[in-house]
Amino acid sequence: MSPAQPRHQVPDARSWEYADGFVAPSPAVQEARESARADQWEVLDNGTTALLTFLARTMQASNVVTVGTDAGVSALALLEGMTDKGVLTSIDPDAERQAAARKVLSLARIPSNRVRLITGTPLDVLPKLRDDVYDMVLVNGDRLEYVEYVSQALRLLRRGGVVIVNAALANNHVADPDNEDDDTLIIRETLDSVLETEEFTPVLLPVGEGLLLATKA
Repeated sequence: MSPAQPRHQVPDARSWEYADGFVAPSPAVQEARESARADQWEVLDNGTTALLTFLARTMQASNVVTVGTDAGVSALALLEGMTDKGVLTSIDPDAERQAAARKVLSLARIPSNRVRLITGTPLDVLPKLRDDVYDMVLVNGDRLEYVEYVSQALRLLRRGGVVIVNAALANNHVADPDNEDDDTLIIRETLDSVLETEEFTPVLLPVGEGLLLATKA
């Protein structure tokens, strides 16, 4: 190694693309993603869904909540990693996205008793769910309500459970100290709230739009 050559190089765009596509999506997830994009809906990228499946399988998750249905993409990714009898609860105020999720789950032959699709305001629905029983909570809804979603996740998660916050880098704005957009400020507040919560052990990953993960002690 030349003395002038740095020991560690930040991955370039080609490396990021390679990593994102390293695990091929299942046909069901790929079809759901293509269908959502045809309807001009933004959905989770391949690297993020691969990580969701990995985490669900590693944790042997059987009870999972998602805030935001992602037109069924995140639901399929999680269900592919969950236990055979695992139940996923998805909350979204957008009835069209929930209908799209229901369609792709049906096409993937997911039994109806494994999914609860709830059309409603997350902050109205989350308080009605049981405390300390969920393995994972995926936060992917209204950015301006992220702090409240994470607070609810802390209550819902069992010990060792994990909250996952999508878009945690706010389109690369979080790291810009001069950016004070509403979404950016709220996500910074969310990051700070997790760091300040003693029960959480967090990590921030540059996957997709940024993922904040925290496990509950």
